[in-house]
Amino acid sequence: MISTTDPADSILRVDAREPETGANGGGSDLLARLREKLSPRGDVVSPRGRDLTIRVFGEALAPTAVVDRICDDVRQQGTDAVLRYTRALDGVELTPETLRVPASDLAAAHARIDAELLDSIRRIRDSVTRFQQAILHQDVTVPGGPGVTLTQRYLPLRRVGVCVPGGAAAYPSTVLMTVVPAQVAGVDEIAVVAPPTPFGAYNDVMLATCHELGVREVYRVGGAQAVAALAYGCDAIPAVDKIVGPGNLFVALAKKQVFGLVDIDSFAGPSEVIVIADETARPEFVAADLLAQAEHSPGSAILITWCPELIDQVADEVTRQLAELQRSELTRDSLRDFGALVLVRDADQACLWTDRFAPEHLHIQTADPESLIAKIRNSGAAFLGHHTPVALGDYAAGPSHVLPTGGTCTWAAGLSCNSFLRSGSVTRFTPEGLERVAPDVERLAIQEGLTAHARSVSIRRS
Repeated sequence: MISTTDPADSILRVDAREPETGANGGGSDLLARLREKLSPRGDVVSPRGRDLTIRVFGEALAPTAVVDRICDDVRQQGTDAVLRYTRALDGVELTPETLRVPASDLAAAHARIDAELLDSIRRIRDSVTRFQQAILHQDVTVPGGPGVTLTQRYLPLRRVGVCVPGGAAAYPSTVLMTVVPAQVAGVDEIAVVAPPTPFGAYNDVMLATCHELGVREVYRVGGAQAVAALAYGCDAIPAVDKIVGPGNLFVALAKKQVFGLVDIDSFAGPSEVIVIADETARPEFVAADLLAQAEHSPGSAILITWCPELIDQVADEVTRQLAELQRSELTRDSLRDFGALVLVRDADQACLWTDRFAPEHLHIQTADPESLIAKIRNSGAAFLGHHTPVALGDYAAGPSHVLPTGGTCTWAAGLSCNSFLRSGSVTRFTPEGLERVAPDVERLAIQEGLTAHARSVSIRRS
């Protein structure tokens, strides 16, 4: 395996065509190291975040220690701690009364935004709604024999919290991709939290999207303190049953901290994409797709191909397009730290590497993408063909863009309307049905030494 870094575009180039010496050797070891950096365990935090930690806490605490302290303080001190950390970390002075965005502000933002943008928001809402309604779980009743009825039912959660980022950009798309599935599921109460920034809870488009969707409960709070407030509840923010939505490392760690008290969608880390491409792929398309993910900063962007000429063509395109981007410096940092152009032997090796990495997004730009996706188990969301950029899924396709990262798609699923349902069984036996199974229940209960269990059945047979 040969690894080099092109000084022009700062993307690691990997020649992985040589056979690997072990299950985790060679190129797979490189991917494993990259995977570790991208997980919540990797402590991917900006220099600003490190400096802020020292200023607020007086020492260079690890992110896990920062989150532990914030969560403990919010749990014990409630709204006071939420406001204190908002002042210390965001530099914004709020009161219990100004923590919540007034309904009048939501309506005013809705009135101010561009009419065509509002039309786009409505069309996207409708697309997401159609898809989510089509996949919504329905109650199922199964006859269990004479005198037995067995039902699996699905009930919406009562109250959920949605985290909307707002540090480096505004994300009305996150509102759409979280709130609409919850509404389709039938959730009664939806509370949105966003940092008190121009891209967060003071952003007209984000607030207008909430208003358009009928969300009236929006709070000016972000970071670990927002997650803790949603989980534990306080005077200003009632507790929820589940917390969803993306965020930085501190949000991810806080969600992990409160999991068990409430449900969460996933242990999310930086955004990721693997693009598998062959000779039919257009280099400018591939480069644009890599840059689209890298501009999240941090964001991982990996090309895997068995076409040597495509590596050079994509690298040239990345350099050319990078210079035109608004967030070019941040994107370049992501490419340097989390990007790679990987040359493999063939399509089978490309699928093997992809499965090991288990990316959040997988984009297959080949002549026959269906044949490759059939060989790959692990991806949060897959996009097939030359004209299906990941951005379509981010904004409009219908499935939610809140997806498992950090390799967790080996067991976790992306957010959907079904994520907001709680499943439970309903069982009913008549005397006839009881009599038919009673001997088996009694026999097994006695075998386990649970004689009260056995008697609860036998007493009904006398």
